[in-house]
Amino acid sequence: MTYLELHPENPQVRFINRAVELLKDGGVIALPTDSGYAIATTMGNKDGLDKIRRIRDLDEKHNFSLLCHNFSQLGQLVIVDNKAFRTIKALTPGPYTFILRGTKEVPRQTLNKKKQTIGVRIPDHNITQAIVETLGEPVLCSTLIMPGEEEAMWDGEKVEERIGNQVDLVLGGPVGNEGATTVIDFTSGTPVVVRHGAGTTELFD
Repeated sequence: MTYLELHPENPQVRFINRAVELLKDGGVIALPTDSGYAIATTMGNKDGLDKIRRIRDLDEKHNFSLLCHNFSQLGQLVIVDNKAFRTIKALTPGPYTFILRGTKEVPRQTLNKKKQTIGVRIPDHNITQAIVETLGEPVLCSTLIMPGEEEAMWDGEKVEERIGNQVDLVLGGPVGNEGATTVIDFTSGTPVVVRHGAGTTELFD
């Protein structure tokens, strides 16, 4: 296991490249985002997906998220109607996860089996964005909330202590917010706030 401390404004290119190499090789990494830490792997990596499930003790109903570089990338992965389009454009980049039905671009094993949905995020965080941009595709992730706990982990050294032996790399760096993302579910056609987190819900009150 490796722990690398990254500069929050200008992440070291060699460290970003190391993280991307591990992801391409099938690895699982923990990284800071604009809303706590996340654990991540590539979209089509079933072993990585299963490892994240084990670490977080998740069942098959859990909606995983895809970290996207921009709205153009996000739009290829999920079905976005006009209302969702306007809302997502207004709130991104930022600490939000949007639950939508996935397109054929998303591996089936990544989708919620019953609803065929997936979470998508455009994080406002230099380290996360550098990894997604360098990889050239979205990163599959889940907020790092440990079993039996309600809050996202936010300290890189503590993440290393807790799960360092279960992942291939922990990237150290400040998170944008200590809370998890605010989750907005668009699958019914009407936006529903299913988790209140770091992002404001003023648009939905």
